[in-house]
Amino acid sequence: MLAVAEVDYTKVELAVPQPQVAALEAEAAVELLGLQTLVVVAEEVRKLILTLALLAVQGLCAGYGQAQVLFDLDLEVHAGEAVALLGRNGAGKSTLMRCLYGNYGVGSGRILLAHRGEELDLASADPRAVIEARRQTIGYVSQFLRVIPRVSTRDIVAEPMMARGMAREDALARASALLDRLNLPERLHGLPPATFSGGEQQRVNLARGFGPRYPVLLLDEPTASLDAGNRAIVIGLIHEAKQAGTAIVGIFHDAEVREAVADRVFTVEPMQDAA
Repeated sequence: MLAVAEVDYTKVELAVPQPQVAALEAEAAVELLGLQTLVVVAEEVRKLILTLALLAVQGLCAGYGQAQVLFDLDLEVHAGEAVALLGRNGAGKSTLMRCLYGNYGVGSGRILLAHRGEELDLASADPRAVIEARRQTIGYVSQFLRVIPRVSTRDIVAEPMMARGMAREDALARASALLDRLNLPERLHGLPPATFSGGEQQRVNLARGFGPRYPVLLLDEPTASLDAGNRAIVIGLIHEAKQAGTAIVGIFHDAEVREAVADRVFTVEPMQDAA
């Protein structure tokens, strides 16, 4: 069953009570219940969140014109889980990712997203609803950076965070911190990324994708243009997102990265094999 509770999964502390709660009445709560009890309650909340499906695909069929690519596909992804899509070239992995993001129309079936306390079917939703879901709930890190020209890298990374309601100052600070973590030189933060190398653009793309802390995140070859050091950093970012409750679907051709981050593998079969 798809989760529809109004919960910001990426802001729930998974081991101890939230700092916001502590700022309000932590001392009184500890005195009344005891710290051990509060930790147990927080752990039960964590377990509950990890049972919730944030994304569910049901009977999905999709293709191009007369060419069917995906046939009767079912997939469910839970909070805090990373699912790696596996399959040979042409099996439909990228098609599935684009369907999940609402970029491709589907022939039949449903793509259910837990969005703002409701169940949104991305397969049939109004375009405005899809845009809103992308702004608030589901992020997508593609292999290519597509942004408005002449906008600075820092602003590009901060923009989706501000769209989710973060103050501009905080968004710019988080953008700079992520770019630093991904080893993009500070001298590049104020420049547009159009002339950056492929690896530098990929790191900008990753910072932009991980910055907003989306409840659901799609990753299409997130480490394809990166060296070993930066691949390790991305693996760390994925683990942190999972720990915070983000549901992740990704294509990882790098077997080492896939084994490091995926909780399970979902094989996408070519239509003739699936039928």
